[in-house]
Amino acid sequence: MGKDKLKRFAAIKTFANVHEPVMGEPFALKGKWRQEVFGNNNPIILELGCGKGEYAVGMGRHFAAQNFIGVDLKGNRIYIGAKEALESNLANVAFLRTRIDFILDYFEEGEVDEIWLTFSDPQPQKARKRLSSPIFTARYKKILKPGGIIHMKTDSDVLFDYTLEQIEEHGHHMLACYPDLYANLPADLDTKTREIFHIKTYYETFFSKRGHVIKYCKFRLKD
Repeated sequence: MGKDKLKRFAAIKTFANVHEPVMGEPFALKGKWRQEVFGNNNPIILELGCGKGEYAVGMGRHFAAQNFIGVDLKGNRIYIGAKEALESNLANVAFLRTRIDFILDYFEEGEVDEIWLTFSDPQPQKARKRLSSPIFTARYKKILKPGGIIHMKTDSDVLFDYTLEQIEEHGHHMLACYPDLYANLPADLDTKTREIFHIKTYYETFFSKRGHVIKYCKFRLKD
């Protein structure tokens, strides 16, 4: 392991906005994120598989009256977003270092308002591991409040088409669907939403330069 990674792993342990659960031990913040971390009663939005946390940090800048939590296992990546949030005094942005498989251990039922899946691994050979698979959406349903929303932004045809199939097959409610996001944005879209769509993650920038079409959908899970 490189020295830079080791330094970053050590650094995030000192960051007040990074939370690292200990496996096998109760997580003290479950059900208490608003009170204990953010000190308010504002909505909580998760960015799952956040990588460097570009979306969590970007949305935190735009929406001071909402709380954002980036979730990822890779401490080396979380370091970048967490450091930027601290340096920018974004008290409404936090990070949780863990596997998404264990998300139910860290959030209470109905504690989350929205979920973003930004450029998730498409898992071309393992559909059950896709973050929009029924295994994961069943978990999301438990932590989302009634009527909570899931957003997906991706360059992957495989993941996007699979997600649309799952939405239809399981009777979820499609709220918006843009197979070519930047070509199809409505002219009357409000400024802040337009700015959110133009937040670029590392992977979006990487794939866009190679001509990949960016796709987006928003849906609500079936009651």
